[in-house]
Amino acid sequence: MIVLGVESSCDETAAAICSNSKILSSIVSSQIIHTKFGGVVPELASREHELLLNTIVDEALTVAETQKKDLDGIAVTRGPGLAGTLLAGVCFAKGLTQGLQIPIIGINHLEAHIFANFLADPALEFPFVCLLVSGGHTQLWLIEEMSNYTLLGTSRDDAAGEAFDKGARILGLGYPGGPEIEKLGESGNPDAVDFPRAFIKDDNLEFSFSGLKTALLYYMDSNKKKNNCTIEDIAASYQQAIIDVLVGKLVLAVHKSNVETCVIAGGVAANKILRKTVENHLSSTRVLYPDLSLCTDNAAMVAYLGELYLHKGVSSAMDFDIDPNLQLA
Repeated sequence: MIVLGVESSCDETAAAICSNSKILSSIVSSQIIHTKFGGVVPELASREHELLLNTIVDEALTVAETQKKDLDGIAVTRGPGLAGTLLAGVCFAKGLTQGLQIPIIGINHLEAHIFANFLADPALEFPFVCLLVSGGHTQLWLIEEMSNYTLLGTSRDDAAGEAFDKGARILGLGYPGGPEIEKLGESGNPDAVDFPRAFIKDDNLEFSFSGLKTALLYYMDSNKKKNNCTIEDIAASYQQAIIDVLVGKLVLAVHKSNVETCVIAGGVAANKILRKTVENHLSSTRVLYPDLSLCTDNAAMVAYLGELYLHKGVSSAMDFDIDPNLQLA
């Protein structure tokens, strides 16, 4: 089976070809137009998708040495995400599906992130705990089998990726904030500033990062004329506060669930300090991460998950809707 995957949930325009669980091509175009705004502008993102989708899909087909007539199905992200950008991808995919007379399936973006770990290691077995950490979500899931997911904990407010983006803006850095803070913090002291770590000592699996962002804002305002710490120290300390909470809750989730495997999914999974800290605290647990190219938004994970469902005979009706707030369970 050969499946085309289309991803347009936010500011990455992506297409990929998956055949028999093997990724033949994966093309991602990141929209640099948002950089000067310090965040994604939904209207601009939607227009960029409409401009790029046809070219990106053609490139994915060319790299995979595949023609449109060879496709057996199309998988497209239907949510969660920005309404306009989701609509651009779904309308494109529906039009192509109708023209080729092949099945289509709307994919949950969060589920695709989780299943990207099967691309990293096809031998991954259920059950496992997943830390899903991105710009829009910070959640802990117990994945017992395909389509059987239990939410263990989530953020009460900001997601970790959002905290990175907002923190970077406070520090005068670029967008996206996570890589900017990670790069700046490489030469900093992560213990220089004692930023708050919400719920870190509580026996629950909840997160909260809005207070941390506010603490950074107050710290910068009160220390403008002081030279107690370098900007590198502040970035490293801010990053460490986020990572300490993520890892602490992941460790607790693994112990509570009594599983032997955990996976990290989503854009923040690319953070090297996060990966190192997880390995140090879960040395006796099998820990998996997707390749760096599969951490951020991509269509390879969409095509892969879509093929799994289509192979089972599961597809979507042509009139399926987008859902910007689509839940996983």
